[in-house]
Amino acid sequence: MAEPAEQAYYRFVVLFFNCMLTFGSYFCFDIPSVLQDQFQGNLTCPNTTVTNGTSPTEVCVEGLGMTPQEYNLLYAIYAWTNAVVVIMAGFLIDKLGNRFGVFLFSFLTVLGSAIFALGSHFKGSPALLPLMLTGRLLFGSGNGSLTIVQNRITAFWFRGKELALAFGLTLAFSRLGSVLNFFLTQRFEAQFGMQWTLWGGTLLCVLGFFSAVTVSVLDKVGMKQLGLDGVIQEASRKVRVQDVKLLSLRYWLLVLTIMFFYNGIFPFIADASKFIQDKYDGYDQKEAAYIAGAVYDSSLVLSATVGILIDYIGMRGVFAVLCALLTLPVFGLLAFTFVPPLICTIWLGVTYSFAAASMWPSIPLVVPQATLGTAMGLATSVQMVGIGVSNLVVGQILGTKSSDSKIPLWRWQRMMIFMLANTISCIVTATALNFVDHRQGGTLNKTTKRSVAAAAGPPPASDREPLVGEEEEVEEEGEGAVTDRQEEEE
Repeated sequence: MAEPAEQAYYRFVVLFFNCMLTFGSYFCFDIPSVLQDQFQGNLTCPNTTVTNGTSPTEVCVEGLGMTPQEYNLLYAIYAWTNAVVVIMAGFLIDKLGNRFGVFLFSFLTVLGSAIFALGSHFKGSPALLPLMLTGRLLFGSGNGSLTIVQNRITAFWFRGKELALAFGLTLAFSRLGSVLNFFLTQRFEAQFGMQWTLWGGTLLCVLGFFSAVTVSVLDKVGMKQLGLDGVIQEASRKVRVQDVKLLSLRYWLLVLTIMFFYNGIFPFIADASKFIQDKYDGYDQKEAAYIAGAVYDSSLVLSATVGILIDYIGMRGVFAVLCALLTLPVFGLLAFTFVPPLICTIWLGVTYSFAAASMWPSIPLVVPQATLGTAMGLATSVQMVGIGVSNLVVGQILGTKSSDSKIPLWRWQRMMIFMLANTISCIVTATALNFVDHRQGGTLNKTTKRSVAAAAGPPPASDREPLVGEEEEVEEEGEGAVTDRQEEEE
């Protein structure tokens, strides 16, 4: 009789709790975007002009008094922390295992979000910014690294199965947190205030910690039932830091493609709510937040379907180029036309969904399972370096003097041109990626039938070896022992 871990339902139970790891943390991540007016609002307002930020004719919004530069620094420090921490985190996960990672990094998200919420109680104090930056630093240390563990668990349980679908579902759950943030946070803040809103986000991170406990138990039991716990541990002991220098050109082109694409997404979303209010007439803070959140709405709706589609037809490299090409018009329209912003944010959400489902699941195809955490950590690090620099550039473009005044349209146009430059760079690196991939066997653009045929043989030794530059053996590998054990259910 087959063990429960060999059945399809078991890996989808693992997937559900794995998805819940980042639901709360993604809700917390963009709370500043929804409450940008409050973060940049005046410390005090005259009694005759105090508003709650919900009126289109508001004169003054009372808030924390941050400048645009200080506000964007909240996002930049998150990105920079990820850039530094995820490299070490990925290596430690490969050496010490998934269970170590989910406990440590989910705890850091709870601690970081709690300190961030605590900082809001020091309004008008010199301690405000240091506390909130410290909270974002710890939160970033946990959330970015937690995503690596999440991807590593997903790749282990779904390699050779519904891999893109599984990645799409983890993204969908994360984006569900983001979507609910854009729909609920402003209403909650208007009724209960900023402090209680930030503490509510902390409670959602606690939910992620309990999910970490559950997925850790399921992963441990499942690996023992499959007889792979010892095999993975043995492979992990062979992982060496110096193996990083042997990563191939194709891997780095994939990483750069991810970085440039995300450079045009996250910095835009961070300031999108204020951009919509400044450029377009008739949008209050709540409506602007809904429109900005449409990027995540589209991703939430499409992620699973897009994952199934890419699992079926493959062509991940081609999709990477198409996503970048189709993103170009969005920033042009936002910069130089008055096309309704909702059209642009939905459009951006569609291309983002395809990009996330094609780019990130490509990494497990070119590196061994035992070293996947290291590879994911490096990819996340480069991505976050780019996003952090982009947030700082955007902060400089938008100005640093006034905390609540309307930003001139020409500054917003320069920001959109910067987003365009990143998207064009993404097109260049994605095109180069396809060229190199074609010369090395076309793994990323294989159709499903070819991929299955290549995976049908016995698992090679490369899944238990360090990262190597000659990827031909690695990328043609089968699903490993876990797939062989799971084939009975098919």
